[in-house]
Amino acid sequence: MRCGGRAARPAWTGCWWGEDVVKPAPFRYLRPTSLDEALDALATLGDEAKPIAGGQSLVPMLNFRLARPGVLIDLGRIPALTGVHRTDGSLRIGAMTRQRVLELDQDIADRLPVLRAALRHVGHVQIRTRGTIGGSLAHADAAAELPALALALDATVEVASVAGTRTVAAADLFLGPWTTCLAPDELLTRVDVPLAWQRAAIVELARRHGDFALAGVVGARRPATTDDAGIRLVGFGVGWTPVRLTEAEAALAAGGSAEVVADAAAAGIDPIDDIHADAAWRRDGLRALVTRIADQLGVAA
Repeated sequence: MRCGGRAARPAWTGCWWGEDVVKPAPFRYLRPTSLDEALDALATLGDEAKPIAGGQSLVPMLNFRLARPGVLIDLGRIPALTGVHRTDGSLRIGAMTRQRVLELDQDIADRLPVLRAALRHVGHVQIRTRGTIGGSLAHADAAAELPALALALDATVEVASVAGTRTVAAADLFLGPWTTCLAPDELLTRVDVPLAWQRAAIVELARRHGDFALAGVVGARRPATTDDAGIRLVGFGVGWTPVRLTEAEAALAAGGSAEVVADAAAAGIDPIDDIHADAAWRRDGLRALVTRIADQLGVAA
């Protein structure tokens, strides 16, 4: 899976709404019923092909001709890519599992309530009913909640191709705006989320509920070890990828004041400046959100 999730944000500041930018270019359509069939198609077609998951991001991109694949490979009829498997230490989620299914799962809400909280920020019910967890991660929008959550919770993903499978940490998955480390012949097939976190929370600033975040923070806390303070702070909507706020994590673990932690977070980012919000606004927004997250995690700041 390399694209999906919520409706894509235009990557321009203005456009011409002519006939040639509101309908997709011609493409072939494949609907495999097994993972092997999908992987064989990707290996054969290469860059000509594009997988489609929920289509909440890819379809708008097709209509605006920001994406012009020769072949669409629909992953919607592959049972191996759906479902949630629970273990004592983690949740193993199939990449094509719909976001709404996860949102309504009470056992997941009990074990990992921050996942439900994050999903309720994602668009609207109609979007979450179609959108998939793997599609959102593979689309890699830096303003989306699920990539930031995966990074904060030390999630890993399984990636498959005809050559086999490999495991990728969320910290290594996101390379840039709408860019991951997946090769053209690879699909994201599974997400593994550890359940060791005692507390986790998400806060964001957006113009309206369901809009992409102009600034957001995911925070998580677990028991400290000799190698890890057990605190994660991840900013999203402020740069071109979700970003670990490592300086703020260290300040919070050391018992720094709210002002010190917030200043460390703001100093640790290089915020984007666009028509939605300028860099100074995003930096100030992040500073306020980090303070709120620290309080929700029950960590004195």
